[in-house]
Amino acid sequence: MTDPELATRTCQPCAAGTAPHDAATAGRMMSGLTGWRMSDDARAITRRFEVKGFAKAVELANLAAWLGNRQGHHPDIAFGWGYCAVTFTTHAAGGLTDNDFICAARLDALLA
Repeated sequence: MTDPELATRTCQPCAAGTAPHDAATAGRMMSGLTGWRMSDDARAITRRFEVKGFAKAVELANLAAWLGNRQGHHPDIAFGWGYCAVTFTTHAAGGLTDNDFICAARLDALLA
């Protein structure tokens, strides 16, 4: 289950020079998420959702896009028949920040 505290937080704009979390910190934050995988280089988190059909995949992609617009933190989204993969990373920081974990938790909460 996703950490409910993360899902109530709001993304903050990255200040110039914001450093990404190190792998250990990112790993600890991953424990608050269910179904998400961290990349081997600890710079991104991804969740692949299995859905029934293409329309459901588009619906999920649109929900992730809507969340990204609301939070000012936009995911990379890939979808096709039966799946939608959502990836969060903070490009400005070159890796993972709190914003990535907040958005992942908020997306999970929207789907709960």
